[in-house]
Amino acid sequence: MLKAINGDVAQEILRTTSSDPRLLAKRLAACSAADAIEVLNTFDARHAAAVIEHLSPEAGVQAFNNPGLVWPWKIIEQLPHERSAAILAGVHPDRRAEIYRNLSDDCASLLDDHLSPAVKASLEQILKYPRHSAGAIMTTDFVSVPTTATVEDALQQVRKVGGTTEQVYAIYLLAPDTRQLKQIVSLRQLILADPKAAVTSIAAPRTPVAVPPLADREDVARLISVYDLLAIPVIDDDHHMLGIVTVDDVIDAIVHETTEDVQKLGGMEALDQPYMRIGFLPMIRKRAGWLCALFLSEMLTASAMQHFQGELEKAVVLTLFIPLIMSSGGNSGSQATSLIIRALALREVRLRDWFKVVAREVPAGLLLGAILGVIGIARISLWQHFHIFDYGPHWQLVAATVGAALVGIVMFGSVVGSMLPFILKRLGFDPASASAPFVATLVDVTGLVIYFSVAFVFLRGTLL
Repeated sequence: MLKAINGDVAQEILRTTSSDPRLLAKRLAACSAADAIEVLNTFDARHAAAVIEHLSPEAGVQAFNNPGLVWPWKIIEQLPHERSAAILAGVHPDRRAEIYRNLSDDCASLLDDHLSPAVKASLEQILKYPRHSAGAIMTTDFVSVPTTATVEDALQQVRKVGGTTEQVYAIYLLAPDTRQLKQIVSLRQLILADPKAAVTSIAAPRTPVAVPPLADREDVARLISVYDLLAIPVIDDDHHMLGIVTVDDVIDAIVHETTEDVQKLGGMEALDQPYMRIGFLPMIRKRAGWLCALFLSEMLTASAMQHFQGELEKAVVLTLFIPLIMSSGGNSGSQATSLIIRALALREVRLRDWFKVVAREVPAGLLLGAILGVIGIARISLWQHFHIFDYGPHWQLVAATVGAALVGIVMFGSVVGSMLPFILKRLGFDPASASAPFVATLVDVTGLVIYFSVAFVFLRGTLL
């Protein structure tokens, strides 16, 4: 029977094979790369390195080329320098740069003596770009031919270098003298074309879609999605071809980016390691700072309640609805923040669209607040009518206070929540830093002010 689930195969290997690295390497050599990676990820770096030492050079390179391998740089640091250098020379340039970027300075210095000039040059070209840029995730291995080539020439080039490049679905046509990118032709077009035809005659006449090396990887992902590409070329200011960013590299980068954004939205610093592998104290440091900042912010809520202490003493019934009021404003703000952060990331809205967003959020907040207000008034009326709770002789005014306050607070929360990502982006910060807890805390304080201000207007001369 076929074993369709990778985890089942990996668990069977771990259960039936001893921990001896030689025996494990023998078992892993006979299984799929995904299963081998899952087994290696269960070991610490030292044990994983011992197993990889007994794999064939090709299998070792394949393991490090797989983005599923956790902490490949830590494994590299545990291998003999000659073996590490051989593996780094064989992996794809973008993957090699990612590993090298995370090596300790001592290990990187030692490996430099074992790397070829070509590998060093490729590393230098990629490592000079920031982490989140197209240049940092591009591969410098791609198939290119001069614009003077024929279809047969291009096919010969594919056969010559295709085995060592990450993908051969597109062939890039470069000016023979300047190596400027001129056109792109697909492998399918080459196979179907007349071998004697000029390669430029079968390429699309339009200007190729390309990105500069400093383009943000989210912009690269958007272009790949919009134009349905498998890879996108990276060019400099003079249109010289530097490399390509493949769709799988973009997926890996966006998964990492999305993970960071989700963690920031939860009100914490983004983790730089998987949850089960990060140390206890590092995780506390990542979470404690934000919690302390939010706690100090919540102290403003206590200050606001102290300011309205007199009103609370006169109308204790108002305290019953404080949690309802605060949570409704925070929830509406968190909704708006999440929507705008995602819209900014997908370029559905831009900084200049902030006024349009306000124009949408004000009526939306008013209507949402009115819906909650009606529910709040109905709840108070029903509880009073069926004698579940007595809100006093002025219960109608209490219900009106709660209803009107909900309209104002939900509208305010929607506007603040939608504008905060714009403000952070304008200041140069990550909009995802506008976490849901942070927005909720901000709206909590202002919500109390709105609530008691409305109460003062509605209940003045009666309860207040």
